[in-house]
Amino acid sequence: MLCLSYAAMVLWSLGYPTQALQRSRDALTLARQLSHSFSLTQALYWAALFHQQRREVDAVLQQAEASIARARAQEFAQNLAVATVFRGWALAMQGQSDKGMAERQQGISAWQATGAAIGLTYDLMMLAEAYGKGGRTAEGLHVLAEALTLANTNGERWREAELHRRKGVLLLALPTDRQAEAEACFQQALAVARQQQAKSWELRVAMSLGRLWQQQGKRTEAHELLAPVYGWFTEGFDTADLQEAKALLDALA
Repeated sequence: MLCLSYAAMVLWSLGYPTQALQRSRDALTLARQLSHSFSLTQALYWAALFHQQRREVDAVLQQAEASIARARAQEFAQNLAVATVFRGWALAMQGQSDKGMAERQQGISAWQATGAAIGLTYDLMMLAEAYGKGGRTAEGLHVLAEALTLANTNGERWREAELHRRKGVLLLALPTDRQAEAEACFQQALAVARQQQAKSWELRVAMSLGRLWQQQGKRTEAHELLAPVYGWFTEGFDTADLQEAKALLDALA
């Protein structure tokens, strides 16, 4: 079950969203067939994580709540903590900023209380995104700084490109002009994504940098950056990222 769940994450990162979705579904199917509570609780958490990658808020909330119910019933402390983090993120993305933030912080504290460390970088990145959604940009940047420091300390780099991209997005939300700093973050994120051959992360960064260049009047450069990345994909055209990329390319054409 875990191998299928990990495969879903790897395939998504490498740029195969449809194959990744099937692996995630296979993991849930296998967990249900096993009739093993811990495996199913884990599979539901991993499904929530997978759908968070795809920015599918309703699916994240559904899987996180199912995982929370099972974790509480069986007293699986770590699973309860991480599922709470994902539910908090989903609530924040739905506009319930205060409630979502409180749940995310509760989940992160509970995760740390178990002695766990791996995964905290990812949790902090989602917390920063929730802060940004709620207009608390400075707090989001503070959390991202902590996450980047942690990634450099423990080597947990599978979301490194997204950490740099998210920092750039938050810098652009500040009232002062931070475009140069934001572009540097996007360029760093792009370099990491390319080094990791992580096409899904590369696409997301190319959109962020492309939008910035579009605002600066550099439409040709933005199109030349995004078009080859989008053109590489052969599946997943129903996902939010690829639909947004197509719309941006049309606007830049």
